[in-house]
Amino acid sequence: MVLLVQYTILFACILMLVALGGCFSEHSGVINLGLEGIMVMGAMGGALMMRYLPDGTSAFVVVAATILAALLIGMLYSALLAVAAIHFKADQTLVGTAMNILGTAAATVIVKSINTINNPDDHSSIVQYIEEKKAFIVNIGGFEFNWLMLLAVFVLVVSFVVLYKTKFGLRLMACGEHPQAADSVGINVYKMRWAGVLISGALGGLGGIMYITAGVSEWKFEYGVAGFGFLSLAVMIFGKWKPQNIALAALLFGFFRALSNVYAGFDFLVELNIPGGLYNMLPYIVSLVVLAFTSKRSSAPKAEGIPYDKGAR
Repeated sequence: MVLLVQYTILFACILMLVALGGCFSEHSGVINLGLEGIMVMGAMGGALMMRYLPDGTSAFVVVAATILAALLIGMLYSALLAVAAIHFKADQTLVGTAMNILGTAAATVIVKSINTINNPDDHSSIVQYIEEKKAFIVNIGGFEFNWLMLLAVFVLVVSFVVLYKTKFGLRLMACGEHPQAADSVGINVYKMRWAGVLISGALGGLGGIMYITAGVSEWKFEYGVAGFGFLSLAVMIFGKWKPQNIALAALLFGFFRALSNVYAGFDFLVELNIPGGLYNMLPYIVSLVVLAFTSKRSSAPKAEGIPYDKGAR
């Protein structure tokens, strides 16, 4: 039971972080379907930072440097979407799809190249962070508390305050609802959309490093992040683009994802003789069912996915 709670909270925090990133981007008017690729690139940045930090680095520096690396790489990678969607007015769905494919491929090539340089016989795409990972974990009565969980809760609170209680947040949402009206009162729509996309990149990168450190001490980047970017989009839509709802939706999806990890620890589930693969499929099945029944009632930002034309009225 402790493991179920632990993994539910952990996976919920990952989904929540990435979904909040998508929320900021879509509230600005840009659909970010590239969250999967951003997660992979952010995870790569954080993993390489952990790997190459000097021995004896303090736990605080390890955590801070890893988080910073994941944030920066996630933001840099999301800039591809910003340039293509905001300035070149490219189809945001196609750009996001391309970013997902490119993210996993690029991370695999980069890690393999680094490993080969260090050891000509090593052609793997694996990064190990056995000792460094310990800096993130505090064991509390058998419960492995990850400092990134606390950061995720902090991000949730800040996201709510920023979106609904600050001038920046209200302007950002105005750009996703009616950019022409926002522009008419002096709001720079291009800058606000850039801000939304970069924030989504930062949170996506953070979710990526949290995902790969969730239960293992090394990661093979060919595996990507197992569809967590797409699950996060489902969480965002089910949460109706509102931070508080996104948190609750993340707990639901996090529970089913955690169940696939720990079902063997429950005798009554083992006795059902359900194939393990079905438990692995549960989060994705649930996402399809949930979206089928709720997507029609979802109120997405009206101008999301529509390139802004300053001359149009």
